[in-house]
Amino acid sequence: MELALVVAIVRGDKLGAVEKKLHQVGVRGITVIKAKGFGEHSLPYDILGRALMKDQAKLEIYVARDQAERIAETVIDAAHTGTSGDGIVAILPVHRVFSVRTRSDTIPNRATEALAGASGRWARPPENGGQRG
Repeated sequence: MELALVVAIVRGDKLGAVEKKLHQVGVRGITVIKAKGFGEHSLPYDILGRALMKDQAKLEIYVARDQAERIAETVIDAAHTGTSGDGIVAILPVHRVFSVRTRSDTIPNRATEALAGASGRWARPPENGGQRG
C-alpha cells in the first residue's frame, strides 16, 4: 500500500475546528506541533523593529495515499477563513512507516468507514491485518 504524509500549517485558533473535522471523517491519529511563522505577506513589526510572527499549529497525518486528498480537503475546509495567514497543506510521499512498539511496518490511519465515505472507496483492513502502533 502506498502511503502519504499530509502536513498542514494552520492558524492556532483554528486547530480545534480542524481536529474536530478530522475526527469526524475517521482520522484516528495526528501529530500537532506548536509553531510560529509567517507567509508570503510582509510581517508587522513591533516598536523595536522586530518581526511579529503568528502562533500556528503544524499537523502531520500519515494516511494511505488514496486518502490523502480527502484529508487535505478536510483540513482546508476547517481552517479556511478567506484571509491572509490561513495556512498551507502539503501531501508528501512516504516510503515506509514503522511502529516503535511492535518493531514492524504499520499502516497509520487505516481507512475506516468514515474515511471511506458513502462510496466505500477504501476497504476496511482485516482485523488481524497487522499490528497497529
